[in-house]
Amino acid sequence: MKVIKFGGSSVANPENIQKVFSIIQEKLKKHEIAIVFSAFGGVTESLLKISQMAREGDQAYRDMLQSLEEKHLDMVRQLISVQNQSTVMTYVKVRFKELEDLFHGTFLIKENSPRTLDYVASFGERLSAFILSESLAGKGLKTQFLDAREVIRTNDRFGQAKVDFETTNALIRSYFGKNDGIKVITGFIASTSKGETTTLGRSGSDYTASIFAGALEAEDLEIWTDVSGVLTSDPRLVYTAFTVPQLSYNEAMELSHFGAKVIFPATMQPAMKRNIPIYIKNTFEPENPGTKINSEVTKEALIKGVSSMSNISIVTVQGAGLIESVSGTSRVFKALADAEVNIVLISQASSEHSICLAIKTDEAYLAKEAVEKEFHYEIKSGEMEEVNLLHGFSTVAVVGENMKHNPGASGRMFRALGRNNINVAAIAQGSSELNISAVIPQADLQKALNALHEAFFLSENKVLHVFLIGTGLIGQALIRMIASQQEKLQQDSMLDIQIHGLANSRYMAFHEDGFDLKNPHQLGSGDQKMNLNKFIETMEQMNFSNSVMVDCTASLEVANTYSRILEAKIGIVTPNKKANSGSMEQYLALKKIAKKRGVKFLYETNVAAGLPVINTLQDLMLSGDRVIKIEAVLSGSMNFIFSEFEKGASFSEVVRIAKDKGYTEPDPRDDLSGMDVARKILILGREAEQTLEFDSVTVEGMVPEDCVETASVDEFFEKLKGHDSHFEKVREEAKEKGEKLRFMATLENGSAKVGLNSLKVEHPFSSLQGSDNMILLTTERYHDFPMIIRGPGAGADVTAAGVFADVIRIGNYTRE
Repeated sequence: MKVIKFGGSSVANPENIQKVFSIIQEKLKKHEIAIVFSAFGGVTESLLKISQMAREGDQAYRDMLQSLEEKHLDMVRQLISVQNQSTVMTYVKVRFKELEDLFHGTFLIKENSPRTLDYVASFGERLSAFILSESLAGKGLKTQFLDAREVIRTNDRFGQAKVDFETTNALIRSYFGKNDGIKVITGFIASTSKGETTTLGRSGSDYTASIFAGALEAEDLEIWTDVSGVLTSDPRLVYTAFTVPQLSYNEAMELSHFGAKVIFPATMQPAMKRNIPIYIKNTFEPENPGTKINSEVTKEALIKGVSSMSNISIVTVQGAGLIESVSGTSRVFKALADAEVNIVLISQASSEHSICLAIKTDEAYLAKEAVEKEFHYEIKSGEMEEVNLLHGFSTVAVVGENMKHNPGASGRMFRALGRNNINVAAIAQGSSELNISAVIPQADLQKALNALHEAFFLSENKVLHVFLIGTGLIGQALIRMIASQQEKLQQDSMLDIQIHGLANSRYMAFHEDGFDLKNPHQLGSGDQKMNLNKFIETMEQMNFSNSVMVDCTASLEVANTYSRILEAKIGIVTPNKKANSGSMEQYLALKKIAKKRGVKFLYETNVAAGLPVINTLQDLMLSGDRVIKIEAVLSGSMNFIFSEFEKGASFSEVVRIAKDKGYTEPDPRDDLSGMDVARKILILGREAEQTLEFDSVTVEGMVPEDCVETASVDEFFEKLKGHDSHFEKVREEAKEKGEKLRFMATLENGSAKVGLNSLKVEHPFSSLQGSDNMILLTTERYHDFPMIIRGPGAGADVTAAGVFADVIRIGNYTRE
């Protein structure tokens, strides 16, 4: 004998019901079965809504009731042949006439008792099971409709009745012994010894099926729903969640207690007592094996799932009166039990000074009132403090019987939470080591679930979730690099980089599972309009663990959001110099926020593109060195201009060549002004722990005064030709002295200067060609022979490579 139960989603419409019938017919080839049906999808909720409307005097309940009746009659028309419809139609109409009379009475007296609501709710299963029983009979199957109220006896706790198993089991066995055919049974409902209708509470139809399975000592119990078994976590919050092939009864109990919605503890108990396996299967993927729940403890995985419960409040009872008090703790729990407050989690320190309780938020004030009433005199005398309430929490729990055999589970759990800056407010773990639970801020729930799921189920690969703003040359080059190295990083570095957000100045797009980087998404009119605030909000709402925002723009608006992003515990990688070259106060504030939040703010490409300048400087300072002087050629475009200028062409011609080759900005004045170099030396000075503001950097730009206000770039070039003789004179003077012209920056004695210098040929900068950058660091350790860093300092690919290196660095940091 197999007992099979189908939920509301499985019988929500005729199309789904045909899938159910196929499953039943397949089962009948090999097994004797009994079938339990829930109400048609959404019907129970509709009945309770209609009842509420009637109680509130809303006459629209009649239209809703008529619509519900028509839904059932339409089911009859589609599922049962015309010649067999009469009896079933009559049954449906009689039931709805009863409901009409019942709701009319409710409308008149404006009252709904729990007893009445149970009776109202019973109609859903009574209607669906009868219709489906007759429909199966029409397919040539011998069926027997069984109203579970005939055999399941309960107390009179309406809404969540308790089963009298001794009487119930005897009645079920007697009924099955006297009646042939496939029993088609109503789920969810039962009756008292007086014949009053009761319901079995949450997941009541599953419970009904388990009651029958236990009473009949069935071979197994199959629960068919719309998911393929119990998942490792909530798939709405953890996109990498997958089906758990097998769970022990205890593991399933723990997961269900902390929020797993597929199966509930009450469901398992009757089957568990008889050691009957429970299978959770998907009506819409019947070939999927789903999850098996039985007494076995498999050894494959350290844990079986990560579950959660939202809307939790922390109730703290504390005071000297609890210390070494034999009755103090028992009084707390008795007060809460008398108030019918359910405790989700308990945490108590060995000092016994306080007891911390996690309670559902909607019961928190009731709990506070009950405990303060119990300890009224102690609070009044000062032996106890008033009960403290904190709201806005969730619980997370890792569950698995194998934790008791493997040390380090709790370490892995709290390391994962700590690495993602998730504060733990309370912890609980029983001596059985079946469950480790923690209370965390509700805002961090999704991040916590993903971090824990990653730590226990995807621990071989660390996933880094990237949101990219700026999909121009640098951004596109970065995407190509990540795509080309994705497999290698996964294999060699166990790092999986996924891009979930893309934005340019006009559009933005998001992908929960990550964009396909082999075929990059091209932003366009089919995407959302770019809204920076909305982009950041979406990034925060996705709330991935190990998130990083990559800013490949030169936008001050984007740079001004860095503090918000870091506060949200999202790392930042950027070549955008605007944030670090703003005020000294802003520069220090960003570093402080990043340190406080435990996230990385990396900007190696702020200076010299992909050259390791900032990291090198930071390492020198960290090891106790002191910078005496920095000399630097920090503009690839300016170095190209002056290294080419020395070959004999006119200055305006060389600048035109540099623009045409893409070495300068679209308007070369942005390079010639020296402001970009000024920002870079300012950043280096700050990294050298010197207090510098932008206006303290002396800048001698190369844009003639009459060219500054010129409207267009073409007009600028025309006017620049008029200054060729001046630049020719400067070049000749340098040549006569045997020197070379280099546009450079110098930082010394807390003062920074940017401008054109004439250097002796033996100076390291004189050997520079093309767009190379060079930095000389004179420090206490590198005094006689300065440290030299040289290489390409411009270009999208070079800059993107530096950004990519910073992204990988963040990925490696999150692994530590």
